[in-house]
Amino acid sequence: MIKRGFDLAAASIGLILASPVLLAVAALVAARMGAPVFFRQTRVGKGGQEFKLVKFRTMSVLSGAEKGAFEPGNLGRVTPLGKFLRKSKLDEWPQLFNVVRGEMSLVGPRPEVPRWVEAYPEKWAIVLAVRPGITDPAALIYREEEKLLNGSPDPERTYRDVILPHKLALYEDYLKNRSFFLDVKILVKTGLALIKP
Repeated sequence: MIKRGFDLAAASIGLILASPVLLAVAALVAARMGAPVFFRQTRVGKGGQEFKLVKFRTMSVLSGAEKGAFEPGNLGRVTPLGKFLRKSKLDEWPQLFNVVRGEMSLVGPRPEVPRWVEAYPEKWAIVLAVRPGITDPAALIYREEEKLLNGSPDPERTYRDVILPHKLALYEDYLKNRSFFLDVKILVKTGLALIKP
């Protein structure tokens, strides 16, 4: 309950304080890329319940992407504005709405699309005992995941057989050691990573 209370308060305050930035980014996306401004994709949350994760759109529209179509390492559809939003992580800020709605936490294992949950169901059954989060240790380690996949001769296999199992191990480690103070530490590290040149 403490974690949920902190998430709700911090996300609500964050949305209020960040509202000028969010509005400015939304206007830029609309002007440069057209509609839709937001990208909504089905992800798997706590207890296996699916929800719509919200981000600012950074890529040209692809039919089926909202249902979980996955193009690991494919940066060809990312627009110039999208590259900036991804590098700065501004595209992730709308997930604060997911936190307010109770679908996500500020800190927790990153939510996956159903396809990749089905690849390791027993592992995900453990991980999804908690709400997924906007950031966690795996998100910090794999900040450059797209570049890593883009350099792989078989990006999908690299993600499925190398990156995802490592992420799941990191998620389980987080669950074993999670605490309010660990969450604060991860949030501080995330903030420092965002301002790091």
